[in-house]
Amino acid sequence: MTEPNPKAIWRDGLWDNNPGLVQLLGLCPLLAVSNTAINGLGLGLATILVLVVTGLTVSLLRGWLRPEIRIPVFVLVIATAVTAIDLVMQAWLHDLSRTLGIFVPLIVTNCTILARAESFASKQPLRPTLHDALAQGAGFTAVLMVLGAGREVVGNGTLFSGADMLFGPAGTGLTLRVLPFDDGFLLAMLPPGAFIGLGLLVALRQFIVNRPRAAAASAQAADTPVRDSAQ
Repeated sequence: MTEPNPKAIWRDGLWDNNPGLVQLLGLCPLLAVSNTAINGLGLGLATILVLVVTGLTVSLLRGWLRPEIRIPVFVLVIATAVTAIDLVMQAWLHDLSRTLGIFVPLIVTNCTILARAESFASKQPLRPTLHDALAQGAGFTAVLMVLGAGREVVGNGTLFSGADMLFGPAGTGLTLRVLPFDDGFLLAMLPPGAFIGLGLLVALRQFIVNRPRAAAASAQAADTPVRDSAQ
């Protein structure tokens, strides 16, 4: 079997088939914890680790799994990886783990992870599976961070607040005061603000994707009367 092109895998995960903007999977944690950029980055990194561990394990086991038991095995592998990563975060990133709360264990219900295990890792060798896990995780993390940064700036006027929870004492000085106010736009920090922010990101992506097509259609429409008149 020919291995997929790594560039195509990365383009698929980051843009063409982004889990947050195109597939719209994992929306519960994406909307719940994306009130700051650091929260989004923390959950995104945990999701990347789960995707990598799950993908590599499923790829290694793909030759021994019977079709009728593959889904229960995939779920068992995902649950084991999430439990291990949750315990690591509780031990070494305790404050961040408390802030993210139940949404770290809930990574096990993220449809993106099970979908990639079933549609990609169970059919591909290790190297393309690693590329796919990193690309899908990076795409999901990018959406979490951009949405979190936007909500944090509009809602609190800051950026990267709470960076010490992820980077330790070295992250204390990373917090930036972007807007000169203490009480920001409260709606941005609430769940409706998360829905509005995600909707704007999805609309922006669709605008970028459809802009060349609209320009080509306009050019074709402008050219048609000229040819008709010439006839």
